[in-house]
Amino acid sequence: MTPRQTRRTRGRVASPRAGTVVLTEGTQVRSRSMWLMSFFAIAATLMLWRLAEVQIVQGPGLHAQAVAEHVANINLPAQRGLILDSEGQVLVANQTVYDVFADPAMIPASARPLYAHDLAPVLGMQVTTLEQLMSGQGQFVYLAKQVSAATRVALDNLNLIGIGLIPDNKRVYQPSPVPGQSFAANLLGFVDANGNGKYGIEQYYNNLLTGTPGHQSVLHDLAGNAIQLSSEKYVAPKNGDNLQLALNSQIQYWAEQILANDVKASQSSSGEVIVLDTRTGGIAAMADYPSFNANQYWLAPYANLQNSAISFLYEPGSVMKTVTFAGGLNTGVITPSTRYYDQPITIDGSTIQDWDRIAQGWVTMQWVLDDSLNDGAINVQQRMGQNAFYENLLAFGIGSPTGVDLPGEENMPLPPQTQWQAINYATASFGQGIMVTPLQMAAAVNAIANDGVWIQPHAVDTITNPNTGKVTHFVPRTRRVMSVSAAKTEAVMMTHVVDDPGAEGVMAQIPGFKGEIAGKTGTASVAVNGVYGNNVIVSFAGFFPASNPQYTILVVLNYPQETYVTREGAFLAAPAWKQLAELIINQYQIQP
Repeated sequence: MTPRQTRRTRGRVASPRAGTVVLTEGTQVRSRSMWLMSFFAIAATLMLWRLAEVQIVQGPGLHAQAVAEHVANINLPAQRGLILDSEGQVLVANQTVYDVFADPAMIPASARPLYAHDLAPVLGMQVTTLEQLMSGQGQFVYLAKQVSAATRVALDNLNLIGIGLIPDNKRVYQPSPVPGQSFAANLLGFVDANGNGKYGIEQYYNNLLTGTPGHQSVLHDLAGNAIQLSSEKYVAPKNGDNLQLALNSQIQYWAEQILANDVKASQSSSGEVIVLDTRTGGIAAMADYPSFNANQYWLAPYANLQNSAISFLYEPGSVMKTVTFAGGLNTGVITPSTRYYDQPITIDGSTIQDWDRIAQGWVTMQWVLDDSLNDGAINVQQRMGQNAFYENLLAFGIGSPTGVDLPGEENMPLPPQTQWQAINYATASFGQGIMVTPLQMAAAVNAIANDGVWIQPHAVDTITNPNTGKVTHFVPRTRRVMSVSAAKTEAVMMTHVVDDPGAEGVMAQIPGFKGEIAGKTGTASVAVNGVYGNNVIVSFAGFFPASNPQYTILVVLNYPQETYVTREGAFLAAPAWKQLAELIINQYQIQP
């Protein structure tokens, strides 16, 4: 091929073969450059996209992960509020305990088995569990919570780098005079392992007692050294409110002792004692037996945790005659000297007799109350009329919760009158066929003592905010349920129940207080499957001094089984009532 036969053009050589194109060296260089530029452009775009994804999409999560490796958020518990008695003595306090934590980053992997071996007997934990906890990736892990001061000392002696302590609080309850129980356990309740109040005052006022926890963030460098942070990272806890109760510790102490002894002596399944401050409605004492130890609540049977003074529904028996007589005196249909002819009465096909099954003949209403005659109570109800009688029950709180500041209050509402027949009114007049709690019954009797004014029973008198110093007083609800004159007349009638020869309440007499101890016995048969059998609930309610009442007391014994005396309130509950009342009178030098 000659030069003439070859024709060069810019960037291309004409091939002798028609239709064939050949790239020159210059063209190849430019093509590679374009490919490289495209590659770097795509790579840059991918890098920018990845950077954006990391910073914008994954950024918060990665930041949190980084922080988690270097920052430990530690909760700062608030001090739970104190619970004080009426004199300001501490009933429930806080004991300093400690939460144990580890910083795995400061503990070499090779040292963790040795750490676990040393910590296991001190913390009462398994070696394998501790090893697993210390193998985490972060710089903070809890090993144990609420260990004692003695455990703290033992940990200090081990001197293990990377093991720390955080102070915390634990509730401490005072011992009861009854072995195996803590003081006023059913009234106070307890705090569980999670710091939540359960039962009693601890539960009802949990939000106020708990306070608001704080927190702080502790930053560590790569060597595990703590770095001081600004105050903005620290939130101080706000301590819970302090509660001062109406509870009188001395009276509560006696009530627990006397009740436990009486339940055992009468071979009862359980019992309750309630003491109310007559004028204020404050709960001066509230005892249950059997009870429990709030410091070891997990060991107690579930039934023992209940406050039966507000959760146990029972037919009160003849103590209810105080309410029936209150209605009769208030409406003016009877006086103490009103007479009626006592004999068995048949209503709706059922014949009702007195407890002794003896027809007394002509008797006064004072005699009816003294001897606790069922037929006489029916006579009072019939004189009042059904509507007035029903309204009187409601006025005294029968069938309505008291509204006491305690959790778990039970109530059995009265059926509407449209469902009542004559027999229902009759049996209700002497405390059968209707259900109350011990506290409802105590509050009803207290209304008679309080010059005819029903007052809401309550456990807490004042609430104090320790952060502000603000004091809030509990203001109970009140309502007049009978006139002052009717209430004073009934108070005198109830003293005769104690003082009159042969009356039901003679075992509650206190020397030097003739005419000043007002009381009423109660013995209620217990229905099983609608049939009343031999099981009974016995009680005694009363107040003193009758001329200026200061305390109202109710003693209840459930299902006594003893056989050496008659199983009645007069013989089983009245002596216990007297013992407690006499101690109060002597201790506080109450004058008749």
